[in-house]
Amino acid sequence: MDGDGGVMSATVEALWLALRVAGLPLMAMLAVGLVVSVLQAVTQVQEPTLAFLPKLVAMALVLLLSGPAIGGAMSAYAEALLGRIVSAGGMP
Repeated sequence: MDGDGGVMSATVEALWLALRVAGLPLMAMLAVGLVVSVLQAVTQVQEPTLAFLPKLVAMALVLLLSGPAIGGAMSAYAEALLGRIVSAGGMP
């Protein structure tokens, strides 16, 4: 890393990674929450558990299916960051 430019680029990369990692589960919860809210409004059933459980199941399913990709992205970022730290320190 070359001074402040390297720190800034690492910070920007970390923020994009956080957006990619959190984006898919949050979008799934948003979609499920919207569907459940519409169903509750149509049927006039206002049960809090009915709103929570489908979102929990959707989150678990999304994390189960996308877990390896999320772990790979985080691992690649950590490896690249640590490599840049070592190269900045001048160690072989």
